[in-house]
Amino acid sequence: MLESQVYQCPYCGESVDALLDLSAGDQEYIEDCQVCCRPIVFDLQTDGTDWTLYVRGEND
Repeated sequence: MLESQVYQCPYCGESVDALLDLSAGDQEYIEDCQVCCRPIVFDLQTDGTDWTLYVRGEND
């Protein structure tokens, strides 16, 4: 199950859209910001239906 979520980049502050895969369970991964290209750590907590997304800078 894929879910779209808008988040704010912790570096440049721009709103960016992310596509989340809720079927894979809890995840932590790094993706570069689509605007400023700096690495963002995504922490997705999910039970497959409900979910919470936390984003932070790589060194935070």
